[in-house]
Amino acid sequence: MSMTGGLGTRRQTNAHAGSIEAFLEGWLVRQEHYLDELLSTQQHCHEMRDEDLKELISRILAHYQEYYEEKSRMAHRDVFLVFCPTWFTSFERAFLWIAGFKPGLAFRLVTNAVDDLSEDQRQRINKLMGETKMEERAFGHELAKIQESVAAPPLLELARRGWRLANGEISEEDRVLDAWKSALETLVANADSLRMNTALKVVEILRPAQTVRFLAAAAQLQLRIRTWGLQREAERQE
Repeated sequence: MSMTGGLGTRRQTNAHAGSIEAFLEGWLVRQEHYLDELLSTQQHCHEMRDEDLKELISRILAHYQEYYEEKSRMAHRDVFLVFCPTWFTSFERAFLWIAGFKPGLAFRLVTNAVDDLSEDQRQRINKLMGETKMEERAFGHELAKIQESVAAPPLLELARRGWRLANGEISEEDRVLDAWKSALETLVANADSLRMNTALKVVEILRPAQTVRFLAAAAQLQLRIRTWGLQREAERQE
């Protein structure tokens, strides 16, 4: 790759990162507002109708959907950046599993935040947890296969030789890289789908008042991890 091409790629990467950073900044402000609303609602659930609780829940789920839609666009532009997101602190990145939180985290949040599950709810949650773990393992194996393919010929040999055709044609290296990026993009999309679908299925099992506690716990954990991450980075710079 020429120096000019390398600079162009870096500029493009920086532009992509800046785009999602701007989105995330606004999204997190709204997340904090939703958390305030959830905590307030949690204190007055017994006074509110289920219809009102469901309306709040619907708005918050749509808020998460906005994030996944933006992330999908980012993955299409630069899937490698999604795997190592510069818009998160190093502490936040330590919690990532296939470019996001592990779907099974939802069940720990339910355990910690919802202490009044019925026996039927408990059985349905346990069944869903088993299904989710199976899918997590399958995706983990798929990621390992993709990573192994990067180190295996012909890509490794091509990388060593630095093959790149000068006449503008697509080289074999480019074809392999494109296939690799496509596989990663598909894996991220499937992992995000599992994350969102797991949360939606949990919400279907819980009663509205229980869901408010579940969503509040999820938002609190996310924002707390971000705050800790920012504090750590600030301390390193002192």
